[in-house]
Amino acid sequence: MSRFFPRADYAEDQPFARTILTSHVLYRGFQTGATLAIPIAGIRAVLQARKGVTRAIISASALRRTGAGALLGTVLMVPALMARMWGREEIEWRDRSWRLLVNEGQVEVDDFSLVGAAGGVAVATTMRIVPAIGGATRTAAMLTVAGSAGLGTMAGVAGYMTWRYGVQGGKRLIKP
Repeated sequence: MSRFFPRADYAEDQPFARTILTSHVLYRGFQTGATLAIPIAGIRAVLQARKGVTRAIISASALRRTGAGALLGTVLMVPALMARMWGREEIEWRDRSWRLLVNEGQVEVDDFSLVGAAGGVAVATTMRIVPAIGGATRTAAMLTVAGSAGLGTMAGVAGYMTWRYGVQGGKRLIKP
């Protein structure tokens, strides 16, 4: 996400500070909600398998649960951001936003997780996991897409960790 915004040379000149910080926090809420929902969906699938209900490893219902967790995480970040930044001066918004944009590690994580989110949605669509809008409710389709994106962000972060610390030995090669 960091690459979508212009970066000033100095923090006090950073444009779109509130937009940058808000989008960052909401996206991290999306990732956190998906991350917390994935094990819950997995445990539920294991419990159903013990009852004799057989399902695919990644079922549409598990993706819907992951999507619900991702959206819940996003929604919960709104009051968290408001509470944290309430009464802060504009320079504090600009400074936090600027620090996000100049942090090379953060830019790398953003890049990999966004590619992962797009990949997750593409895979779910290609595998026809996402229900057709006409055959299922719009809510189910949207939750499945959100779950696919949430699962993809986690795959993107895992890919980042593998690339950065496994292949590159901890050295940053991508510059913001």
